[in-house]
Amino acid sequence: MHDLILRNGRLLDPETGLDATGDVAVRDGRIVATGRVEGEAAREIDAAGLCVAPGFIDLHGHGQSIPADRMQAFDGVTTSLELEVGVLPVDAWYGKQARSGRVLNYGTAVAWAFARIAAMSGLEPEPELGFMGRATRERRWMEEVATDAEVAEVLRRVREGLDEGGIGIGLPSAYAPGTGVKEMSLVCSLAADRGVPTYTHIAYMSNVDPKSSIEAYTRLIGYAGSTGAHMHICHFNSTSLLDVERSAQLVRKAQELGLKITVEAYPYGSGSTVLGAAFFTDPAFPERTGRDYGAVQMVSTGHRFTSRDELVAAQRETPASLVLFHFLDVDVQPRHQDLLDVSILYPGGAIASDAMPWTLPDASVYTGEEWPLPADASSHPRSSGTFTRFLRQYVLDRKAMPLLDGIAKCTLIPARVLEESTPQMRRKGRLQPGCDADIVAFDPETLRDRADFRNMNRAAEGMRHVLVNGTPIIADGALETTARPGRPVRR
Repeated sequence: MHDLILRNGRLLDPETGLDATGDVAVRDGRIVATGRVEGEAAREIDAAGLCVAPGFIDLHGHGQSIPADRMQAFDGVTTSLELEVGVLPVDAWYGKQARSGRVLNYGTAVAWAFARIAAMSGLEPEPELGFMGRATRERRWMEEVATDAEVAEVLRRVREGLDEGGIGIGLPSAYAPGTGVKEMSLVCSLAADRGVPTYTHIAYMSNVDPKSSIEAYTRLIGYAGSTGAHMHICHFNSTSLLDVERSAQLVRKAQELGLKITVEAYPYGSGSTVLGAAFFTDPAFPERTGRDYGAVQMVSTGHRFTSRDELVAAQRETPASLVLFHFLDVDVQPRHQDLLDVSILYPGGAIASDAMPWTLPDASVYTGEEWPLPADASSHPRSSGTFTRFLRQYVLDRKAMPLLDGIAKCTLIPARVLEESTPQMRRKGRLQPGCDADIVAFDPETLRDRADFRNMNRAAEGMRHVLVNGTPIIADGALETTARPGRPVRR
């Protein structure tokens, strides 16, 4: 007997091209049959009228907590990975997740930035994202070239994280723009030697030279060519700013030449980061980004800054606070929507959320069990609706690509970024026998994101059933609040 059968759904598997009505049978956390399934199951789900697809894989999720998992489940996510920044110590982080229990599958890269903080500031890393935000009070690791001895210590700590199972190296270069090219080349060579990707926030975000986004992408392409590293570009949309068309040309040419470069993007014209990020303090910030300081907004209070002096003063007080950066006006300027489309529709590019932790008005991170989330919990709309927004707007409404291709951007493409170095990802992102039973069943008529910048914690709609390793975490559109079936993704 099967554990569960989804009956009569529209089955979508981007790897095989399957798009047909049929059933999916699950046993012991794996898919055991698709098509017309005979026999009985302990539980059957009528999926008639629903699209049944692999669970979505988020390569860029900073939430990494029960509240973040629950919100992302309604967005169709079944695997949420902290790759752009990562953590150290890696083993301690995985142990913490296992003890607390997770709703979604989880995993992390090794945090190069944490290693740099330790080597240059003497602060011992703590296995959580907030460590980097707090460490921005110590500016040297952000602004200066490391000594040879410090670089050696950075590499030692990164190797240790890889030995503990980290699934690549997080390289948020923009947060340490003073880093030397020699250090970056050595880190990339280490990644190539170990056969793991780097997940890179490019060094510069600017529309003008010097230190433009184009310079940063040219440098990234150079690292790929000179070291052989797989360079994965995080949030292609927000780091390219108004130069995304030229950035896309450069990346496409590098890919055509055989370099290992992949990209991801999210369907919003606003980003989010910590207040202490170095690029906000650049005196030429308005010229470089095409935006004034009013484009920087506190998540916890909604306050928009009025000047550089005000922002720098706030950085000294609470550098780890989360802020929004409205880099494109997609609702007002059609040209900005066109620019966003370049990154979202980039051929072979993944959708990834850059989902942020949920915070309360006092700027503390919410990690509690309340559901729905507290009314005053805030983050970024992308933490609630990235994948449903993409499917609704780009695939179902605008028909910018076929549904199967849209599903691939959420499933198969992100799985392939990882599977060469992390073999268990070969069982994810597919709706096939032998694959993990991470499955979504959604109603294409009602699927939509509901979060906006005034109501960030509105869960998406349309996900009728979501399974993680064969266990329902959403059933008939309702959250199963006691479910903790998430398992580690680890090398």
